[in-house]
Amino acid sequence: MTSNRTAALAPVQVALIALFVTALVTAQLTASKVLAFSLPVALPVTGATLSLPGAALAYALTFFASDCYAELYGKRAAQVLVNVAFAMNFVLLALVWSTILAPAAPTSIDPTTFRQVLGSSTNIVIASLAAYVVSQNWDVLVFHRLRELTDGDSLWLRNVASTASSQLIDTVIFVTLGFLLVPQVLGVGVALPLGAVAGLIVGQYLLKLLIAVVDTPFVYAVVGFARSRDRAAEAPTGEPQ
Repeated sequence: MTSNRTAALAPVQVALIALFVTALVTAQLTASKVLAFSLPVALPVTGATLSLPGAALAYALTFFASDCYAELYGKRAAQVLVNVAFAMNFVLLALVWSTILAPAAPTSIDPTTFRQVLGSSTNIVIASLAAYVVSQNWDVLVFHRLRELTDGDSLWLRNVASTASSQLIDTVIFVTLGFLLVPQVLGVGVALPLGAVAGLIVGQYLLKLLIAVVDTPFVYAVVGFARSRDRAAEAPTGEPQ
């Protein structure tokens, strides 16, 4: 029989898993587009234009979801979420390439255009696989290490510190592989100049760092909501036995 505790937490747990996987898949398919935002002042490396992969926002949401998940369900559950989602990247690759290689109907979108758009995500997925497995597991480890050091207090510190450090690792690995090394070595995707790669690293990390700070109140809100449901489920009903 399912306990009241499990039943009460199930909707939040499912929502966090769904957000994590949705954001991850969206990031894989949108990262090949490079975004450019004009800045009021010039910054070192980036200049007056902030460039970043199109996946920056979507991928940042995966860290928000994993931090909420780790806080509510523990280190082991968070590691299972991260590593199962890692395997789903291979499912994404298989589905994308099976569709690309399948014969197209006369009424279909141009197969070459289709391949250029979705096939270009292959270098992104390869880079993301390497960055993901390192940074997400690092995020979970740092989050729980800080939880032990603070005796469960200072959720804001765990959220910001774990996300800031893991996002730096992720950004450097992802951008370097996806926009430089993989295109050069495997010929998949377009290799960018070193200056552009450095600009992408700085631009993406600045956005992710901002999101890590801004999303802290939302982490508190999600955790507080889930725990309030937990307390309500465990409270005595007052009904006669």
